[in-house]
Amino acid sequence: MNRHLSLAFVVALAIAAAGCQRLGWSSSRPAPLPATPTPPVASEPLAPLPGTEQTGLPSDQQQPFGTEEQQVAAAPLEPPADAKEIGRSDLLGGWSIASGADNCKLFMTLTTWSGGYRANSRGCNSSDLQRISAWDLSGKQVVLKDESGATVAQLYSAGAEQFSGQTSGGQAISVYR
Repeated sequence: MNRHLSLAFVVALAIAAAGCQRLGWSSSRPAPLPATPTPPVASEPLAPLPGTEQTGLPSDQQQPFGTEEQQVAAAPLEPPADAKEIGRSDLLGGWSIASGADNCKLFMTLTTWSGGYRANSRGCNSSDLQRISAWDLSGKQVVLKDESGATVAQLYSAGAEQFSGQTSGGQAISVYR
């Protein structure tokens, strides 16, 4: 009986060892896949965001920053003829901001804050956009404010899920999803 038990153990061990691929006894391993060639990466200039295009001058004749834009900042931003009514709930949540070379995030909530509701920006390089702490509605206009209540930017609806306007420094700004 002991001999049958030993024989059964040896047979079971042989079957287990034959089925184990980790020991390297199996020559039926699949060959590795060849590397997939990738095409070279192409680059081209990005198109401007809707509502932020420069008007009038070709790109090689545009005014440098800090000249005409500073004069525009003194005048209040007039609403476009096609500006739509905006509700507070239309503005809640996360948004992307594009202003000059800045592309960052804006988050708006309905938590009351001095001069409106709580807002904050993330990843902005511009000191103006970093100061955003609040937002409020004034008719058809969205006003972004700093913690003291001073206006950082004024925006109007520019289509579905997009607002365009200017910063208090006169630079074009677009907020979109």
